[in-house]
Amino acid sequence: MKIADFGLARLLEEDALASTTCGTPGYVAPEVLMQKPYGKACDYWSIGVVAFILLSGTPPFYEEDNFALFEQIKACKYDFEVETWDNVTPEAKDFVSQILVPDPKVRLNCEQMMQHPWMNKEITHT
Repeated sequence: MKIADFGLARLLEEDALASTTCGTPGYVAPEVLMQKPYGKACDYWSIGVVAFILLSGTPPFYEEDNFALFEQIKACKYDFEVETWDNVTPEAKDFVSQILVPDPKVRLNCEQMMQHPWMNKEITHT
């Protein structure tokens, strides 16, 4: 899966880093907001945000004011307390929680996401 806001998309070489502060507010990674050089891991963060929304129907970070939203993202303050998470499996929660981590070096990359038990769980129909 590739996620891009094509108005801001940029092709990065394997180990290249970008430094422009940009992105859609609710999906932007903490390292971008902290104006640190960033790479592909910021896109992995966005995958975590999308997964969170798809699983719960709510965004992991929400504030009316962008400054407050960015502070929440930088602090990585989210939880699984919304009622819709009651029916989500522990494996799915673990998947999201290993992507929405503030340190991009610890965050799951695409290969690790594909190896996660939740991604390899067999779906049964009832």
